[in-house]
Amino acid sequence: MTSLFDSENIHHHISKQYDQELLDIRNRVLALGGLVESQVESAITALIECDVELAERVIADDYRVNSMEVAIDEDCTHILALRQPAARDLRLVVAVIKTITDLERIGDEAKRMARVAIDLAAHYPKKNQFTDLQQLAQHVRGLLREALDAFARIDVDEALRVVQEDRQVDCEYESIMRQQITYMMEDPRSIPLALNIMWSARSLERIGDRSCNICEYVIYYAKGKNIRHISIEQVQADLRRN
Repeated sequence: MTSLFDSENIHHHISKQYDQELLDIRNRVLALGGLVESQVESAITALIECDVELAERVIADDYRVNSMEVAIDEDCTHILALRQPAARDLRLVVAVIKTITDLERIGDEAKRMARVAIDLAAHYPKKNQFTDLQQLAQHVRGLLREALDAFARIDVDEALRVVQEDRQVDCEYESIMRQQITYMMEDPRSIPLALNIMWSARSLERIGDRSCNICEYVIYYAKGKNIRHISIEQVQADLRRN
């Protein structure tokens, strides 16, 4: 993930300290994003490999995500109170506050998957039972990486691509849910494993949704347009007109 805040995205003020404060919160969001991405990666690996030690490390490290989110939120509150930002600067601070909230919740989903990994390890599942879940995990991991990259570069086109790709994630999630329900109906002994796979799939689907949210904040910051509850086709048409 590369940060690329070019001159178009940096607005200079009379106060150089104010400029530095805005740049700092951007960079700290990216640092939080990197930590969260690492947590998700480790949780997925722990789940697929039934690695209890790695899962416990993910759970133990969740406090770091929470601490960073709280610290950035406090700095944003400080900027709002003392700098009273307007226009694009205000949109940046709002986008940062919303983004770190979603990143913290993605961290929570990683912790949930880690807990499931610990429970699953006791059932000695076979690797082929995770095939579809692993495919969903790979897709979601890519969405999160692309969302963070879109934020780093304020890339509206990439943000829109992530929002579009989430439709495929939803389809994969629904397929896994149907599959596991079928397994439970055919063999009640499969219920514990199937439920854990379903809970893991749900966490992955939520990570995909929150990655989309981050991309919506990118578009809000760059274009001043709130695209929540608007179809992707309508968003594309509106942005072309602008």
